[in-house]
Amino acid sequence: MVQYLQTRFDASFAALSDATRRGVLEQLGRSDQSITDLAAKFHMTLTGMKKHVGVLEQAGLVTTEKIGRVRQCRLGQRRLDQEVAWIERYRQLWAARFDALDSVIEDLKQKEKDHGHSK
Repeated sequence: MVQYLQTRFDASFAALSDATRRGVLEQLGRSDQSITDLAAKFHMTLTGMKKHVGVLEQAGLVTTEKIGRVRQCRLGQRRLDQEVAWIERYRQLWAARFDALDSVIEDLKQKEKDHGHSK
């Protein structure tokens, strides 16, 4: 039995599976922002945004710091290098398969063309 103990991947992909959380990462890529500002931009409640930020924090993609009465958010220190490498392996696998399929199709087209000329 094969088992993958990649809870980090689970947290990362779960965090990235939601459009709002991806949007939060995009916003924080431009500048640090408070949870209140993020909630306003996404037209959601403060509680809803806190939940999204919490998921991103658990994945290590966002950090928060309380400054006075405001909780400020910024991109986390963790990068997505391992996740990108994992995706890249499958991208290359599928690219190789499609290249092989293209080759088969070209061979068939050539045979069909050759067969058409021999009549």
